[in-house]
Amino acid sequence: MNYILFDGAVRNQLLPFTYTKPVADLRFGILTLREKWEKFLEITTTTVTEEYLAERWPMVEMEQNTMINAAVCPSESLVEQIKNLQEQQILTFEATYIAFRTKEEEEIDLDAFQEIKVSEEPLMIAHSWDIFAKNDQALQADFNLLTKNRTSAEIPENVFCVNKEQIFIEEGAKLTMASLNASSGPIYIGKDAEVMEGCTVRGPFALCDHGTLKMGAKIYGATTVGPHCKVGGEVNNSMIMGYSNKGHDGFLGNSVLGEWCNLGADTNNSNLKNNYAEVRLWDYETERFAPTGLQFCGLMMGDHSKCGINTMFNTGTVVGVSANIFGAGFPRNFIPSFSWGGSNGTTTYKTNKAFEVAEKVMQRRKIDFTEEDKAILEHVFEETKKFRRE
Repeated sequence: MNYILFDGAVRNQLLPFTYTKPVADLRFGILTLREKWEKFLEITTTTVTEEYLAERWPMVEMEQNTMINAAVCPSESLVEQIKNLQEQQILTFEATYIAFRTKEEEEIDLDAFQEIKVSEEPLMIAHSWDIFAKNDQALQADFNLLTKNRTSAEIPENVFCVNKEQIFIEEGAKLTMASLNASSGPIYIGKDAEVMEGCTVRGPFALCDHGTLKMGAKIYGATTVGPHCKVGGEVNNSMIMGYSNKGHDGFLGNSVLGEWCNLGADTNNSNLKNNYAEVRLWDYETERFAPTGLQFCGLMMGDHSKCGINTMFNTGTVVGVSANIFGAGFPRNFIPSFSWGGSNGTTTYKTNKAFEVAEKVMQRRKIDFTEEDKAILEHVFEETKKFRRE
């Protein structure tokens, strides 16, 4: 059977993170959604996504295909139901399509399919803020998946641990004089990751492969620091997708950072309004601010965006892709993609300048900034032009 992960209508609710990648390649918990499905299915998946992303993430169609909603997390019971699907059957949860079977080049009329309800409510992301708000559930599930029937590498004697049974260290990880408290959730330290002296961590927490916690970092769960990220200061209930840096003091709370982001020294975000009111976030679909139902919500920053030292972000700030923010005062709560500036106003961050920076940043991690990367970012630049003041 061939398995294909599709974006679906939820893509627009996961912007700005899905401007640059399919839903399946968002990190949620420890793994990306795609990595979760491929571990459960024990097979490589392909993708149905936006046309401008399809060259990098193509769909491979075969005679028999099972389409799976990429925003849904797998479980043993859900995977069993999906594998048992027959032709002209669709698996649903409330009004959400979970999975269905189809033949190659077959015209699909889902209304004609036999509807089957899932046996249990699945974990899924329906809004961008779910990535941090539901991260505790996703992190616990991934921890169980990754550590099942395995033994942790030895934890150094100079590391203080609480609830050691819920701490797992991969081979090659380095830990020195840190405090790991897994009493409120598991702690996972990935391959060749490093936890430097004086770090204080309260789970649930994941430091992915080759990630670094810098000296004295204070981490509250549920937080994920993605692969090749460097993080210092204070972090609470946040997702840092990968290849991004928050290397210095400053607070990041109830937030999501995409890939290739950098927060300057002493950058802080507010995650609670002074009047304790519900936080509203920019909605790309309606092009206005919309309620989240959350009292705590911080910064949502798309791929390749950066900010200078001492940047202050208001509660519920959305930053698009490849923005560069700097200067005194609080920037707007919505900063469009390819913006350059801060509280005193922004201009357009020209693609040639943005590409120069992206190339240098990626070269530092020995990754090429390809023509595909340029094409994707050029599309985002054009698609988001309406939000900028040219």
